[in-house]
Amino acid sequence: MISFFHTVLYTPIYNLLVFLTDIIPGQDIGIAVIVATLIVKFIIMPLSFAALRTARAVKVIEPELKELREKYKDDKEKQAKEMFALYKAYGVNPLAGFLTLLIQLPIVISLYWVFNSKELLTVDPSLLYPFVGMPTAVSPLFLGIFSVVGASITLAILAGITQLIQAWYAIPVPEKSTKKGGDMQADFGRAMALQMRFLLPIFIAFAAYFTSVAIALYFITSNVVSIAQEYIVRKQDIKKLEV
Repeated sequence: MISFFHTVLYTPIYNLLVFLTDIIPGQDIGIAVIVATLIVKFIIMPLSFAALRTARAVKVIEPELKELREKYKDDKEKQAKEMFALYKAYGVNPLAGFLTLLIQLPIVISLYWVFNSKELLTVDPSLLYPFVGMPTAVSPLFLGIFSVVGASITLAILAGITQLIQAWYAIPVPEKSTKKGGDMQADFGRAMALQMRFLLPIFIAFAAYFTSVAIALYFITSNVVSIAQEYIVRKQDIKKLEV
């Protein structure tokens, strides 16, 4: 299993970073991480936009979903079928957001592995593909300040802040139930959304600090791109309403 992970994820990420470091002026590994993150975000962009549109569509059809939950509250199987039919009618893929996370998680783990092993700082020729050149020098300092294998409280906080902004835009919080006695499912969904909005940024900040600057740079870049994508989707929605 480790050998498979090394071949399929570690080695490609390692070679991509070495390749980028070789062609980037100053051989700044930190900038290489940012560029690599942009490449990954570009590759999964269709999934990312699908996830964002799904989140916005779910917010629009939330009243209909509530009706289905209430109508079939005693028949969970029928409820699930009707909700699936509603998703299909609106072209909503509930798994879109999960898929983007599923793709990015192994990449984050690979980045951590690469920088934790510190093999990138000396560059191991035996790991390089034939078409990847050997950098003449490797700068372990991002912008000449932050060691990519070290920790930075500044970048960790920035990772948390960008995650908070991204979560604030991307994770809708359902309205509090006005029904007497409340709606357990709706209240649970609201509680989960609030936790995701505020606890996830804290988790990301801690993860960025206790791993490395490289991971912090990945989170910051990824979050900024996600915020930009959310802005684009919102602008498109506004234009549709104006037509």
